[in-house]
Amino acid sequence: MREMKKAEERRNEILDAADALFAQKGFDGTSTSNILEKVGIARGTLYYHFKSKEDIMDALIERYTNTMLAKAKAVATDTSIAVNERILRVVMALNMQNETGGQEMMEHVHKPQNALMHRKIQQVVINQVPPILAAIIREGIEQGMYHTPYPYECMEMIIAYTNTVFDDDMVLMTNEERAARIPAFIFNVERMLGVETGSLLYMMQMFGEEGEGGTK
Repeated sequence: MREMKKAEERRNEILDAADALFAQKGFDGTSTSNILEKVGIARGTLYYHFKSKEDIMDALIERYTNTMLAKAKAVATDTSIAVNERILRVVMALNMQNETGGQEMMEHVHKPQNALMHRKIQQVVINQVPPILAAIIREGIEQGMYHTPYPYECMEMIIAYTNTVFDDDMVLMTNEERAARIPAFIFNVERMLGVETGSLLYMMQMFGEEGEGGTK
């Protein structure tokens, strides 16, 4: 007798299987038949939960986004971590490409036909990330590290900038132009937070090789 599973459990099984396959074979290289075989279900069961392979990817992105926000919030409230280190860890936790299969997801999101999904992810980031970072900045203000009367507004401006200018779909630039913007961005963040020039250069780690003086 075929095992009957709760809808949410079955849905997660499909997502887990697709996640592993997308990471291994790529989104385009994975067929719905591959997913069916890995989970061991009938095609009708898959289509009961998801309309298409694209729908599965959308659900995976939503799941990753929720997971990353949860990780970021957990780091943000961990007062055993120094303020500067906490900010860096929060930002790194929000980088989808650090997750297994994350690069494949980002490529999917940036396809022209997925513009609405891309916009939805940007809305989540711009609306939910500034409050997380602003809480840490307020701690830094209390400790005398930062000097700004606008902690939330500063974080909102920073997130809005990074989520547009450093998004390949929004602003077209060469690797050299991008690399030049990184220290300029850090310089202006230092001005906004009222700290000494050069004191936030550690944040260049967020940009990977480009932030270390190289280009991809």
